[in-house]
Amino acid sequence: MAKPISLPRPRLATSGEEALLGDAVVVTRLDRAIGWARKYSIFPYPFATACCAMEYMSLSMSAYDIDRFGALLPRFTPRQADLLMVIGTVTMRQAPILRRVYEQMAEPKWVMAFGACASTGGFYDNYTTLPGIDLVVPVDVYVPGCPPRPEAVLDGLMALQRKIQREKQFPPRGAAAR
Repeated sequence: MAKPISLPRPRLATSGEEALLGDAVVVTRLDRAIGWARKYSIFPYPFATACCAMEYMSLSMSAYDIDRFGALLPRFTPRQADLLMVIGTVTMRQAPILRRVYEQMAEPKWVMAFGACASTGGFYDNYTTLPGIDLVVPVDVYVPGCPPRPEAVLDGLMALQRKIQREKQFPPRGAAAR
C-alpha cells in the first residue's frame, strides 16, 4: 500500500518579509481571483421606468440566457445589488430617487445606462426629462438603442465584466479608506 505524501503547509509572510516583498505575487493573484469571481456573480437591480423594460425581460429567456453571464437573478433591494441597470427614461423628479438608490448600494457597484433614454434623454428630450443619467450617477457602461436589442445588452454586460476583472480589488497600501 502506498504511503500518502505530506506536502509542507504554506505559511504566511511575516511582517519583515511582507515589507521586503511589497505588493508581490500573492496580492496580485488574489486580486485576479476576486476579479474573476466578481465578474461572474453580478447582482443587478433593474431601475425600470419605460418601454426598454420589455426588452430587459427577454434577456432571461432561453434564446439569450443572461444566466450564463452570472447576472440572472435581479435583486429588488439596492442593498443586495452591485449593478444598477437604469432602464428607460428618467425624469427630473426621479433623479433624487435614482441617486438615493445608487447611494444605498454596497461597494463595489456599477451602473449600466440601458437604452437611448437613459444614456442621452432619448426621443423624450424635454424640460422634464433628464438628459442622461450620468448627470446623477457615474455610468460604467452605455447600451445604445431604442430599445436596445438583447444582443447589445449582452455586449454591454460582457464589457462590464471585462472592466470588473481589470479593476483593482484592494486599495493600494497606505491609501485612506473611502
